[in-house]
Amino acid sequence: MTLLMCEDAAMTAIALQAARGGPEAKQAATLGTPLGPIDPDVVSAAIPAFFIGRNAAGLWVAREANGSIGGLFLFKSSAIDFANRQSKPERCALVFPTETFELDIENRGNPLIVLAERTRRLLARMTTRRRP
Repeated sequence: MTLLMCEDAAMTAIALQAARGGPEAKQAATLGTPLGPIDPDVVSAAIPAFFIGRNAAGLWVAREANGSIGGLFLFKSSAIDFANRQSKPERCALVFPTETFELDIENRGNPLIVLAERTRRLLARMTTRRRP
């Protein structure tokens, strides 16, 4: 059995989900990209799937579709490598949402990213407070 695990297949999965419409599409329009299990008609439930995208701060996010693991990264390639490592020995399906999304579980990616993001927010707050 041959499975296609590539960006083209993942983009097809996204297009198929969007074409279905229904309550999920309405939720996506109001809440951004919904992160959840992928429709088994698109990708088999036996295949691990990861969402790969950017958050509001521009960092790369990799999050397993069922929410079991995820991480923040500086580079897209690092997020993809993380997804592939977490699904070994099998490969995984990669889904690239067009909208930003936030990591809503513990960061198991680059631990320095969280520290850098906190520092960036602190500096931004300090800068806005000092302006007359």
